[in-house]
Amino acid sequence: MAQLSGPAPVSLPNTTVAAPARVLVVDDQDDMRRLMTRMLSAAGYEVRCANDGEDALKLLELESFDLVVTDIQMPRADGLTVLRKIRERSDELPVVLVAGAPTTESAIRAVRYRATEYLTKPFDPETLVDAVRRALQMNRLAELRRTARELGHKGSGKGGPIMGSLDERFSRALDALYMVYQPIVSWSNRNAFGFEALVRSSEPSLPHPGAIFEAAETLQRTEELGQRIRMKAGEPFVNALAEATLFVNLHSRDLLDESLYDPSCALTQWAHRTVLEITERAAIDGIEDIADRIARLRRLGFRIAIDDIGAGYSGLSSFAMVQPDFVKLDITLVRGVDTDPVRTRLVQLLAELCRDLGIFVVAEGVETAAERDALLKLGIDLLQGYLFARPAAPFPEPKF
Repeated sequence: MAQLSGPAPVSLPNTTVAAPARVLVVDDQDDMRRLMTRMLSAAGYEVRCANDGEDALKLLELESFDLVVTDIQMPRADGLTVLRKIRERSDELPVVLVAGAPTTESAIRAVRYRATEYLTKPFDPETLVDAVRRALQMNRLAELRRTARELGHKGSGKGGPIMGSLDERFSRALDALYMVYQPIVSWSNRNAFGFEALVRSSEPSLPHPGAIFEAAETLQRTEELGQRIRMKAGEPFVNALAEATLFVNLHSRDLLDESLYDPSCALTQWAHRTVLEITERAAIDGIEDIADRIARLRRLGFRIAIDDIGAGYSGLSSFAMVQPDFVKLDITLVRGVDTDPVRTRLVQLLAELCRDLGIFVVAEGVETAAERDALLKLGIDLLQGYLFARPAAPFPEPKF
């Protein structure tokens, strides 16, 4: 199954015109299968069909596809089974799930197995084509990012000039590192519930946080970066409001750093007012004793959040391992929640699940009043985004 194999060797781009993306459509209803095929064929995609999940899995063994669109409710093997089987072999093949009757359970499993999109029937051609286009674009961006990283590794042998230069630039970025803070507001109380500490550096060659974290991972210096962030994050908190909570991001690898659990560390003095955000963008499955490590942090007084829900690798499967106090909805779920019924439904299901589990929900990336109002209607009171304040020196006053 070519599409489900490991990453292809790095190759340089050429000028050959790309073939149309190959899409596998899976649905046991003849009319729906033909309708989706017509929609996608008209948009220029090469479409193959399967009558149910078992037929789809057989086709995937024999042929290569760029994307799979599958109904959830089907005989023999349903769409969630297809998604799970795909994820056992590939983290990268985009899968668009289609639900005639969306349920909390199917939404949870969709996120757990990293579905790329979750559509509800009925939908118009534009909705389906847009979902497929977005999924393919995201996959292409992931491929380009991987290729760039692999090219960087190939061109920067250990101790070589490129790696050496990056090492020097990263060291300068660490020395020039500072924190800015963005408020998380409680709309019902019209106050700042807390502040998220965000990384910045005045080193011009690594001009944004993404570049700093990429460099840390490439150089295998994430532990050093994490320690510097935790040292800096709590420094100004002595001047914060007494009831305010500090949110600090952790990379999954930070959980393996024993200094995180040192009672004498600078951040630990604020543990009773600090939430450690474990990002869902980095897999935590490989940390075998994660439950014990989370328990150690709780004994120090820290609370735990799962960050970037909706953009991560393992989604809601991390709930059982981490048992978070907070969940932060990624901007990809929040953006357009006021106009996109699929996002609205997914956010609603996530909010309901979190309420049942006693977990606070924070919606990130709120930029418009319409998004704010839609989130409030869904029962989400903790909001963060440019609508209220941009990240700034401690501590910016939010606008209401």
